[in-house]
Parts: sequence; C-alpha cells; structure tokens
Amino acid sequence: MKFRSLCSKSSLLRDYGERRVRLSTANTYSYRKVDVPFQEYVDILLRPQSTDALGSETLYFFGDNNFTEWQSLFEHYESPPYVLPHTSGAYSFGIAGPGTGVPFHWHGPGYSEIIYGRKRWFLYPPDKEPHFHPNYTTLSWVSDTYPHLPEDEAPLECTIRPGEVLYFPDRWWHATLNLDTSVFISTFLG
Repeated sequence: MKFRSLCSKSSLLRDYGERRVRLSTANTYSYRKVDVPFQEYVDILLRPQSTDALGSETLYFFGDNNFTEWQSLFEHYESPPYVLPHTSGAYSFGIAGPGTGVPFHWHGPGYSEIIYGRKRWFLYPPDKEPHFHPNYTTLSWVSDTYPHLPEDEAPLECTIRPGEVLYFPDRWWHATLNLDTSVFISTFLG
C-alpha cells in the first residue's frame, strides 16, 4: 500500500520535515494549539507519555491538518469503503507516541484506521457517561481508574492494528491510548 510506505518515518521527515504542523493539547477540551516544524515534533515531542503528565501538558498531532501542504500524501489514501447515507467524510491525520491518547469525549460518527502501531479504544454509549477527569490523560485513567471500575461500569474496548478500522457511532463517549508510536487517520462523517 503506497500510503503506508509514504507514512514511514523516513518518508514523512523527507517530505514534510520542514513544514509546520498544528498540535493540540491532549485533554477533553483541546483549547491550546501550538505550531511547530514537523521535524521538531518528531525529534522532541514524539515520545512516550509520562504517567504523571496532564492532558494540558501533552501536545498531540491529530487533526488541524493543512490539506494543501499535505495533499501529496492524502491523495494516496484509500479510504475504507464504509459510508453512512447522506454523509461525506473529512480526514484527520495524526502521529503520536506510546502512552499518549485523547481522554473521553464525543462527537459525530466516523471511523479510524491505524497505519503504523496499535491504538486501544474505550467506548461507552451516549447515555452512560464515564467517570473521568477531563485534564487527566488516558494513560492515567487506565492506570488509576480503570482497574477499580465495577464490572457494570467497564467500557467496551478493543485494540486496532495496521489495516484495521474501528467505527465510532454518533455521540458515543470514547478515549484512545496509543500502545506504540502510531500513525493513524480518522474519517469524520457529517
């Protein structure tokens, strides 16, 4: 798959290392945005998550993609053949280090595909809001809260790997945890 080879570290740094990327904080309400050269993100910020870091201290490259600058990559992405009637898809591309992720949040429907690495998902239906702190990382939730949940409060969960796709329904609560350095792309349906 050409898109996968174009997403290798060496290819991405060669083609996009000088370009600026917009990073968001990895908390439920991602308010802070920071623009850095992609090379700087890979060399300095793309590292394993510390268990005591807050989401507001964790910068995450996902979404806010400049589709004009990254067009030569995205034009090679073969979207999975999944659709919802009367919707169109918007891509959101990301690269993140092990232990990073986004804490519980919800939005409209879509699906996520892993290109490299593994991503663990935790999901709750819309009427079952999970117990979490919006500024604690998913890693801290998995370490401190998840092991103590009663069985009837446990989320649905799965881990997706390269070539696998996960559908997230409309308004379902979900959190993600990158188990490895991961390259991924989501398609939001609206």
